[in-house]
Amino acid sequence: MVVKRACAALLVLAAAACAPLPQRTTVPVEQRPSPSFGERRPNYVILHHSSNDSAEAALATLTNSARQVSAHYLIGRDGTIYYLVDELARAWHAGESYWGGNRDMNSASIGIELDNNGEEPFAEAQIAALLALLDDLRVRYRIPPANFLGHGDVAPQRKADPSRWFPWKRLAGHGFGVWCDPPYPVPLPDLDAATLLSAFGYDVSDPAVAVAAFKRRFLPHDGLEELTEEGRALLYCLVLQKQKD
Repeated sequence: MVVKRACAALLVLAAAACAPLPQRTTVPVEQRPSPSFGERRPNYVILHHSSNDSAEAALATLTNSARQVSAHYLIGRDGTIYYLVDELARAWHAGESYWGGNRDMNSASIGIELDNNGEEPFAEAQIAALLALLDDLRVRYRIPPANFLGHGDVAPQRKADPSRWFPWKRLAGHGFGVWCDPPYPVPLPDLDAATLLSAFGYDVSDPAVAVAAFKRRFLPHDGLEELTEEGRALLYCLVLQKQKD
C-alpha cells in the first residue's frame, strides 16, 4: 500500500510538471514547467483560544465561509482534535501579524484553536491532546522550540490569546516554546527592553504593547506597565535560550 501511494504521488508530481502553470503575472512569459518543486513547509505553530463556550460554537465560526476565519486544528475541552484545513494550505488565523521580521505569519504557520472562552483554565484533556499534536507537528516539520507562539505574540495590538491561563511553562518543559527560571543572567547595560523584545521576535513599533504581550505570556501576575530590571533579565535569558535552540 505504501509503495502504491508513493508511486501515485510521483505520478501526480510528474503530471503537474507537464501541466500548464497558473498564470499569476500580467507580464508576458513563456512557460517551461519544472518537475523540481515541493509543497511549502510550515515553520511556526500559533496557538489561540476560541473565545467560545463550546467546540460546536467555535466550529460554526471556523467553517463559515462568510466569516473568512479558519485554523488548521481545533481542540475541544474534551481533547477531541478537529482537523479543518490542510496543514500545507494557508489558513486564516493570524491576520495582520509580525514575528522576527516575518509580516505574514499565516503563510508560515499552522494555527491551532483551543476551545476556551479566555476566562477559564484550560482543560487537562485538552492540553494532553495539544501536547500530542504539537509533538507530531514538531517531528514532521522540524519546528524549533522558539517557534511555538501565541496569537498575542504575533498580533499584540489586536489579540491577547491564548489567555493568561495558558500553561506556557508546561509546554516549554516538553520543548514547545522557551522558558527561563531564576536566577537570570544579568543583561548588558546597553540592552534596553525594546532591543531585547525585538531580538526575541516582537514587533516593537509600539513598545508598550510589546511589553504587555511579553508580560501576558511570561509574567502574567505582574501588574506593572513597565518592564522591571528582573523582567529585563528574564527577557535577556529568553533571548539567549532562543539563540541556543
